[in-house]
Amino acid sequence: MQKDEELLIALRKVIRAIDLRSRQLSKEAGLTGPQLMVMQDIGKTPGLIVRDIAQHINLSPATVTSILDRLESKNLVQRVRSTEDKRRVSVFLTELGQEMMLNAPLPLQEHFINRFSKLQEWEQSQMVATMQRIASMMDAEHIDASPLLEVGMLSADTGESEN
Repeated sequence: MQKDEELLIALRKVIRAIDLRSRQLSKEAGLTGPQLMVMQDIGKTPGLIVRDIAQHINLSPATVTSILDRLESKNLVQRVRSTEDKRRVSVFLTELGQEMMLNAPLPLQEHFINRFSKLQEWEQSQMVATMQRIASMMDAEHIDASPLLEVGMLSADTGESEN
């Protein structure tokens, strides 16, 4: 097998692993990876506002708002408007959301980060440089992406997963 074929197979395996993990997460928890990350962030710091959540998990505020809409419709989060400043809306997990988080699996990126952090620094740097080069070779260096390992339909205006 030629080197380019080996590399393409490895890339396909990565894409497939992300897809399979996303489906498993959806089946087990009824959530997407980004939804789970939003809930984890709210669980760690109840009362966050959308902008703070967006900064913590590197998504746009519009995407976080869309995720919160879905989570709120499932009765997993609750938005509470401040009585002092009507523009400030804090987000909390509901009781159902708190229960769900007790048994929720780790998103794939957290599993990956746990393993990645155990590598030597030189190996981490080498992997980052290699993946950045691959992104460049695929003309993807200017695509806006967040550090979420998730597949799905992409929004035409934001370039982010619709979850």
